[in-house]
Amino acid sequence: MRIISLIMSNEDKHWKRDFPINRSDANQVTRRDFARILAVVSGGMVVGNGAIAARAFFSKDNEVQTKQQVCTIRDIPVGGTKSFVLEHSSIPYILIHTEDGQYFSYEQKCTHLSCAVYYKPGTGKIECPCHNGWFDVQTGEVLQGPPPRPLKRLDVIIEGEDIFVQQPRKEQG
Repeated sequence: MRIISLIMSNEDKHWKRDFPINRSDANQVTRRDFARILAVVSGGMVVGNGAIAARAFFSKDNEVQTKQQVCTIRDIPVGGTKSFVLEHSSIPYILIHTEDGQYFSYEQKCTHLSCAVYYKPGTGKIECPCHNGWFDVQTGEVLQGPPPRPLKRLDVIIEGEDIFVQQPRKEQG
């Protein structure tokens, strides 16, 4: 017992000379230090968000400049869908073949929180299952739920057996 008490005594702790900070002093953060840390973190967030916004504003990666082939008519049955990603992009799109024989293509991300959207066959609606959002299959307009904007649409062009997509004509320019 005596050996343990000698080991634990402050006289034998040489590190106290090298590090003379009391534990209670080490846990204290002054208001000035806290404000400095808060300013640095806030400034970093502002710069980071500005960089993200600038990249999104000046980037043309999201736009389809020319028509791009997605599939052939045989690849997508009536009432069926095909998910695809365009060249030089990472944004998912969906091609929909409705029961009345028309084709529509939209970005496959809900405008609310970017959940994946799906065509509900026979309803004429595109569903976002995350928060019960619904879009019109023919226009992409919001029918119900929290999405604030319609889905981003691509024009569908059929040439022979091939199906192509491109930016809508009114947005090109």
